[in-house]
Amino acid sequence: MNPSPPPPISHDAAHHRFHLELDGHQAELLYRLQGGAMVIDHTGVPPAIGGRGLAGRLVREAFDHARAQGWAVVPACAYAATWVARHPDYAGLVAG
Repeated sequence: MNPSPPPPISHDAAHHRFHLELDGHQAELLYRLQGGAMVIDHTGVPPAIGGRGLAGRLVREAFDHARAQGWAVVPACAYAATWVARHPDYAGLVAG
């Protein structure tokens, strides 16, 4: 049996939010724009859908979006900071 495909990530630019829904629960990443940089303030995944790599997918999507926009990234939330430390190919986007 094949696993189901991962849920798509949506970007709500008006509310500075990336999110996805799985099994009736929402995971999200919240950011703000400050001086040409994307500041990632929060990454949250409910325990009911945790442990599936969803937070990492959200952070990667945010970094990819920032790269496409020409923005630097400030990983202000602990998860985003840990994620970028584990993915050195994105380190060049970190402001500072």
